[in-house]
Amino acid sequence: MLALLLAGCDRRGPDGEQVNPREKIIIKFSHVVADDTPKGQAARRFARLVEERTGGRVEVQVFPNSTLYKDGEELDALMDGRVQMIAPSTSKLGSLAPQWQLLDLPYLFESEEEVHRVLDGEIGRKLFATLEGYNIHTLAFWDNGFKQMTNSKRPLVYPEDFRGLTFRVMINSRVLEEQFRLLGASAVQLPFNDVYQALAGGQVDGQENTMSNIYSQRFYQVQPYLTVSNHGFIGYVVLTNAGFWQSLPPDVRRVIEEAMAEVTAWEREQAAHLNEENFKQVKESGQVKIHVQTAEEKARWKEALAPLYQKFRGMPGGELLDEVLKAKRAL
Repeated sequence: MLALLLAGCDRRGPDGEQVNPREKIIIKFSHVVADDTPKGQAARRFARLVEERTGGRVEVQVFPNSTLYKDGEELDALMDGRVQMIAPSTSKLGSLAPQWQLLDLPYLFESEEEVHRVLDGEIGRKLFATLEGYNIHTLAFWDNGFKQMTNSKRPLVYPEDFRGLTFRVMINSRVLEEQFRLLGASAVQLPFNDVYQALAGGQVDGQENTMSNIYSQRFYQVQPYLTVSNHGFIGYVVLTNAGFWQSLPPDVRRVIEEAMAEVTAWEREQAAHLNEENFKQVKESGQVKIHVQTAEEKARWKEALAPLYQKFRGMPGGELLDEVLKAKRAL
């Protein structure tokens, strides 16, 4: 028994020496979604890899479901060093750099492959650069997936079906607010952890989200109408505090970067799998009437939302839109 206890306490670094608790590096990783979502699973996998590969020298403590910081709080917490790592959706970064709202444009991407090819290249690097002045170092893009529409009132088939309804949108995105205005609906910004109660209590009629979030947050239980529209993509950006990052020893930074690259590839595959699996579970629940958008209906939605593209071109960073469209044509 004594041998087992000693073995359990033997936290050693890569060089075989025991890790001094006073020298241990703690990374608090805060996020706002559930543990069983793509981001939640990836955060836990990343934490495990980093601890294993540093022999316990680095401990990544993951705080899911807004248990540490909520939407609207985590960016400030990261910049002033109260937390070392977050992975907000790209929409949340609009408060720092409006260029990020580019990724909220409806029907900008047709597939995950398009998203990855565009954001893993020069356009992604330009977006990363917009955060450098805010004490933020960017580590990776993670997938959530394509958004679907849900609501409690009626099927959403054509743009006119949105008239008079109220939808929750993510904070800090003028583009998402304008999207619903063009459809004849109104938009209310709400932190993610408040969405279920707002839907259940009738403060808003509907929302847009990925299937993994619709399932894990039980939105489908209070939203009887779902339209599979794939009208927008939600991605995450894994961020760390720049001052903290520079304070890390080079070998630790290297382990984090290597683990992050490995987890990012895994997370993207997992996101696609989970969204597919969760869609099946929502369908089998029998609680939701599901409409799958046709090509003709998609064309009607795109026509109604087209003015949003021109409006974005007049915003700061609007020139990135034409770069994305050019990059897509080159694929």
